[in-house]
Amino acid sequence: MTPIRLLLVDDDPLVRAGLSFMMGGADDLEIVGEAADGSEVEALVDRTHPDVVLMDIRMPTVDGLAATERLRSRKDAPQIIVLTTFHADDQVLRALRAGAAGFVLKDTPPAEILDAVRRVAAGDPVLSPTVTRQLMAHAAGTSADTRRTSARTRVATLNDREREVAVAVGQGRSNAEIATQLFMSVATVKTHVSRMLAKLDLNNRVQIALLTYDAGLLEEDGH
Repeated sequence: MTPIRLLLVDDDPLVRAGLSFMMGGADDLEIVGEAADGSEVEALVDRTHPDVVLMDIRMPTVDGLAATERLRSRKDAPQIIVLTTFHADDQVLRALRAGAAGFVLKDTPPAEILDAVRRVAAGDPVLSPTVTRQLMAHAAGTSADTRRTSARTRVATLNDREREVAVAVGQGRSNAEIATQLFMSVATVKTHVSRMLAKLDLNNRVQIALLTYDAGLLEEDGH
């Protein structure tokens, strides 16, 4: 099996050393590089071609938010997991809106960080429904009216079935759970999600979840 190629980005050398030691022993993972600042990331990505970037959100020159926005705007961008010390943080939200696949806290147990990397490499987000609700509650107080108008305009391009799938994604349900709930195959769910990503010009399911919240679809559905 081809190992997951991982790039570590953190301005604290002790954190990088700890992550490298902790994750370097996994048979299915290869650490292909380390960076101390977001300004180094694009060149390292070009050189090492990682599948996943574990990105510190706060760095002195170019922070993780800016680095995430730059990477996710590129073709064939790697998946990004944001490293942070706060559950609900405006910069984390902005990184997720820019296309990060999720976030982990710096005090997360090693096994859970490894699991997050594996899940993101497989195309799954790493936001549980509980964490999603925390983020949504934090987002409610930040330019909600402007975001809602924009989100409703974008959501209006979805057909009824896509809208149902989008709401289920916003509820934090897996493809298998959505298939059961909406009486369709998992393959059909994946097709709907892929079409929505293309139609809405989004990168991943996390962005779909945020958009459904911004548009008020979860409120309409009673969640």
